[in-house]
Amino acid sequence: MSVVRLTVNSFLSMDGVMQGPGGADEDRSNGFDRGGWLVPMADEGMDEVVTGWFRQADALLLGRSTYQMMQPYWEPVEDPTDVVAEALNHLPKYLVSSTVTEPSWRNTTVISGDVVRAVAELKDQGHGELQVHGSHKLAQALYAAGLVDEYRLLIFPVVVGTGKRLFEDGCLPSSFLVTGSQITNSGAVSLSLLPRPFTVAEM
Repeated sequence: MSVVRLTVNSFLSMDGVMQGPGGADEDRSNGFDRGGWLVPMADEGMDEVVTGWFRQADALLLGRSTYQMMQPYWEPVEDPTDVVAEALNHLPKYLVSSTVTEPSWRNTTVISGDVVRAVAELKDQGHGELQVHGSHKLAQALYAAGLVDEYRLLIFPVVVGTGKRLFEDGCLPSSFLVTGSQITNSGAVSLSLLPRPFTVAEM
């Protein structure tokens, strides 16, 4: 029986920070003041990688902060040739939130309560690809539950020094199989990784 594949797609610094990559005010939570760290290294290669991510999406799964950051930027974009805008505006979106009950962005379904259980049920309901973008807490919860089928990471040659990390201290140890890689002209490295069984000998 086919099931939905869950992928986590994220921008990271060399020290694993995923917070506020695109703008100074994107995410200032916890006093973060180093936003916009990928901007000097953004190039056409980065756009090609991100467009490639969204071309594979059949539905999107987003945490509240990421959803509310994306909506005002992407909802007004009506260019049918913009792959990212078309995906965000027209594909089904699942919003994980305990506070937003009536989302205004079309095609949005709210998930509250037991998120891990709800996502596991989504994975069992059909086929295709359910993509997570950003969404720090959500990505960590899905990792801990073993629900992520693939990671697609764009790692930039910069150390941010502080901020939310995809894999925080104390998370479960894991191992991955690299299935694809690409380097952009600015030096960012795109990696596709599949989780695989971890053994103590690999530590």
